[in-house]
Amino acid sequence: MRYITFDETRPLDIILLGRVAIDFNPAYNDQVKEEFKPLKKVHTFEKFVGGSPANIAVGVTRHGMKAGFIGKVSDDQFGEFVVDYFDEQGIDTSHISKCTGGEKLGLTFTEMLSPKESNILMYRNKIADLQLSVEDIDEDYIKSAKAILISGTALAESPSREAAIKAVLLAKKNDTKVIFDIDYREYNWKNQDEISIYYSIVAKEADIIMGSREEFDLTERLIQPGMTDEQSSEYWQGYQAKIVVIKHGMKGSTAYTNDGQKFSIKPFPVEARKGFGGGDGYGSGFLYGLYQGWEVIDCLEFGSAEASMMVRSNNCSDSLPGPDEVHAFIREEKEKFGEMIARV
Repeated sequence: MRYITFDETRPLDIILLGRVAIDFNPAYNDQVKEEFKPLKKVHTFEKFVGGSPANIAVGVTRHGMKAGFIGKVSDDQFGEFVVDYFDEQGIDTSHISKCTGGEKLGLTFTEMLSPKESNILMYRNKIADLQLSVEDIDEDYIKSAKAILISGTALAESPSREAAIKAVLLAKKNDTKVIFDIDYREYNWKNQDEISIYYSIVAKEADIIMGSREEFDLTERLIQPGMTDEQSSEYWQGYQAKIVVIKHGMKGSTAYTNDGQKFSIKPFPVEARKGFGGGDGYGSGFLYGLYQGWEVIDCLEFGSAEASMMVRSNNCSDSLPGPDEVHAFIREEKEKFGEMIARV
């Protein structure tokens, strides 16, 4: 059953709004292999585009979808690096603009201690992506897309939070579907009340909500703390949500649909390089399946496979796969572990 229908006359499949950063990951290539170790002992890093909405933009584009991005970058070579990279990927950059106050892109240094333990050191003072303002939100651009994805980190501070909410209001006005990727990161938030206030504003307008159990708890903190997954899905489907996806890390994830059904999936087993980046692959794959009109369980399986592929990779953007690669991975995993390895 198709729970979401998109306006096929619109040229852009999806516009993503929010965080873009620069990732510095311990080098792991043919020339240099930094093994698992504390960050302070790493000497060589590789540079990548990062940030969840940026990675999802790359991911869906690799699947043949047409994506655009609304965001702010620094007025320096790192800002140029992001825009050039997006252009090379085929992502529309017409609504990415440079900061004028000296703000800089976030820098993320990743620590890989073991396949199960990794950490992030983030520099986000006077940050570029949170300088997005209401003047940067163009109604005609919103109308040109089938859907817009709002990343929760865009709501952490003004003026970005007002820009994100304006984009949501214009999307609802013009029947552009709203996807809310809660994407909680503690940096830049002042307190948990703010998190619940702004997350719930967007969640009430979203057609699709994706997040971990912890992210839903933060969203619901001022509404009804301690809800179960079923209660959460029912609550948000009482507003606009057609599909609510709640993730539990290595325990798997479940999609709740507004006809009362639920579909669950487990991660595909892989040898992990890092403990992050899977969510961006998951989002890219899941959304691709929805746009193809697949059954929800098939969308979940595809997203879960792409997530597993990304946690075994040394980066979160360059290694995002195309659909043929994901299908091949699923076949290989099922041949090795059985047809129902990921399905619950």
